[in-house]
Amino acid sequence: MSRKCAICGKIPMAGTTIARRGLAKKKGGVGKKITGITKRRFLPNIQTVKAAVKGNNKRIKVCATCIKAGKIVKG
Repeated sequence: MSRKCAICGKIPMAGTTIARRGLAKKKGGVGKKITGITKRRFLPNIQTVKAAVKGNNKRIKVCATCIKAGKIVKG
């Protein structure tokens, strides 16, 4: 099942999470140290909505940004 917006084409993006330990220098420590970097995914907020597509109602997957912007006509 696709995680892609039917209107703007928004898809999942890749990124990383950085795990740090230690006390920050401004709090009196020796500084934060990176202990690990792991990959993660930023998923778009995809919702299934009934919308008017070419005159008839269909269920399409649309991101919340497009719904808020009024780019679809709910049917």
